[in-house]
Amino acid sequence: MHLAGDAEPLTADLLTVDHVARYWRTARAHGLSEIAMTEHVYRFSVAAGWIDHPGWRDGCVVDIAAYVSLLREVAAAGLPVRAGIELDWVPDRRDEVAAVAAGHPWDVVLGSYHWLGVHEIDHRANSVWDTAGEAEVWERYVDGWCAAAASGIYDTLAHPDLAKVFGSQPPARDRIHGRMVEAAAAAGVCIEVSSAGYRRAIGELYPAPDLLAAFRRAGVPVTIGADAHGPAGVGRDLDRARVELAAAGYRSVTLFRSREPRQVELAA
Repeated sequence: MHLAGDAEPLTADLLTVDHVARYWRTARAHGLSEIAMTEHVYRFSVAAGWIDHPGWRDGCVVDIAAYVSLLREVAAAGLPVRAGIELDWVPDRRDEVAAVAAGHPWDVVLGSYHWLGVHEIDHRANSVWDTAGEAEVWERYVDGWCAAAASGIYDTLAHPDLAKVFGSQPPARDRIHGRMVEAAAAAGVCIEVSSAGYRRAIGELYPAPDLLAAFRRAGVPVTIGADAHGPAGVGRDLDRARVELAAAGYRSVTLFRSREPRQVELAA
């Protein structure tokens, strides 16, 4: 979950314990025992040079140390909010990406893959779908996603089949899904089950039910989230996601602390 709206800047008034506490109060109302704050790396100045596009670099203004300090304050206040980051995979910036993952006391590092070069997979204003055909976009996306899984940088990988966001389904579906399952299983990385997909044009869970079931058969563990960009979004549609997890055969989800995983029984 994130401290600011998807298209809003991260400002100083949002970097407060009181603001994070609003997320926790909503989480508690949904019956959750703990949550993880996973702010986007593209909010932070450390990532400013990673992608040469104003849609990336213009938002990279906050000192990551201020965010880490906030998360320490939150922990000191006794709130069960784990320290995390959503850390984009940028293939030609691997060392910088790895340095952010290793350089701070995170509880969980959530990997994501949103950019193919200087174009975005999931934003219409700068869409890679305007520059390449469906088959090419999917192949490039899966190439990058599998490289992220193999990198060893991440604890869990967000919204695995994000490329379906506008309704496109992968050509050669079994082969593409198979590559993703094989990569995650070989790397020992979790995948995130995200209810955000229900709110996108595709209208289904990330990952799709057949892909989720394939991950389960391969023994790939899962984390779960709603991709909240404000307190009101915390826990949204997680009951629906739990039903799909159970249908795929999952009986537990993974929680992280100090980047060490533990399994927690999936709530009925």
